[in-house]
Amino acid sequence: MARIEKDFLGEKELPDTAYYGVQTLRGKENFHITGIPMAAEPYFVKAFGYVKKAAALANRDLGVLDARIADAIVGACDRLIAGEMADQFVTDFIQGGAGTSTNMNANEVIANLALESLGHLKGEYQFVNPNDHVNYGQSTNDIYPTAFRLALILRLASYMEALRRLQDAFYAKAKEFERVLKMGRTHLQDAVPMSLGQEFHGWATTIGEEVQRIAEVRQFLHEINLGATAIGTTVTAAPGYPELATRYLSELTDTRFILAGDLIEATSDTGAYVLLSGVLKRTSVKLTKICNDIRMLASGPRCGLNEINLPQMQPGSSIMPGKVNPVIPEVVNQTGFLVIGLDLTITLAASAGQLQLNVMEPVITFALFTSIFTMENAVNSLRVNCVQGITANAEHSRAMVLNALGIVTALKPTLGYKQCAEIAREGYETGKSLHDIVVGERRLLTQAQWDEVFSFENLISPRHE
Repeated sequence: MARIEKDFLGEKELPDTAYYGVQTLRGKENFHITGIPMAAEPYFVKAFGYVKKAAALANRDLGVLDARIADAIVGACDRLIAGEMADQFVTDFIQGGAGTSTNMNANEVIANLALESLGHLKGEYQFVNPNDHVNYGQSTNDIYPTAFRLALILRLASYMEALRRLQDAFYAKAKEFERVLKMGRTHLQDAVPMSLGQEFHGWATTIGEEVQRIAEVRQFLHEINLGATAIGTTVTAAPGYPELATRYLSELTDTRFILAGDLIEATSDTGAYVLLSGVLKRTSVKLTKICNDIRMLASGPRCGLNEINLPQMQPGSSIMPGKVNPVIPEVVNQTGFLVIGLDLTITLAASAGQLQLNVMEPVITFALFTSIFTMENAVNSLRVNCVQGITANAEHSRAMVLNALGIVTALKPTLGYKQCAEIAREGYETGKSLHDIVVGERRLLTQAQWDEVFSFENLISPRHE
């Protein structure tokens, strides 16, 4: 079964099971770019449901949309909000036209759902029209960015929760490893002792900072240009529509949205996306650093640092029997690199806006959703498949500390920098331990004094400068 729909470019045949229409089909046929349809981001579909519902309610209240048609549109939007009809959103994320194909995809699906609820057939647009009714007083140029911002707010909530859980996992390990002595390192050289718990606590703290930064930048997404229509002049929108539609959207989503004070500026501005992308990149950079550290601390098992053990997830080599690789930190690293690269995409797309519109918003949409979605998956994997299962090689780490020359720093308040440097040099050249030189040969400290200086508590929380 099929139906024929037409627009001013001609006719197209659609399967009768399709709730999208001719303009969506053209977009689907024109843009084979990522192979990823809008349906892949359910929050985006849901956001369009909310925005179109707010628009219909405002137009109904203002008397410019028949109440019966408006109610049918609202019912159709409720189905989108509930997660239905996702398979009908078929337009590719990256497309020409500044998102017009995606907006029309929503308009046509909503119109056909409304038609069925009123007892009509799909495509009988004389009763409920995608453009004249569902899109009344609207443009892609205000609907698409408003839905995008709402979808980002929803998606970021999930990502932030994933980061909080990773932070909690690091804190749990910090508590577990609080008495594990290890050597701190700077320049990849031995520095001064610390506890493994302190190292994990530092990672937890830095992840918590990222959650705060994301929460701060997310506030910029609450300013919208709903009702601006084509370029910000509100052409075709009923008087009072921008304010009323914005109020409805806030009420429906339980999220406070603010109508931009300058709709001309807001319609072409993509600064909030650049700011958000910068924070996502920052988080990726920090996670990359953490995963580099984890991989280094787990290096070995015989010929590396071997301070921690990672869960063994899979055989690591097709040629070297028994080899196991740190695959989870590796994949998080790669995801971080992707996000860093997508930040450049967003920067270029945002700078490519011209005059009253930035037509490159679809690639910004794809880049931001991809960044958040993939990094959320990576963060969850890091927590579940790696961090939660990490164990410490406590005795090995302690032995490395007590055999290291770097601990001579703890003697500096007593013996002075010059003498400590001479002791360290002698140890380096002869292979003798500091204990042998300081206590056994030079008798600069008694054993009791040595034990006090090099107690666990004093090593990780020194009492002297």
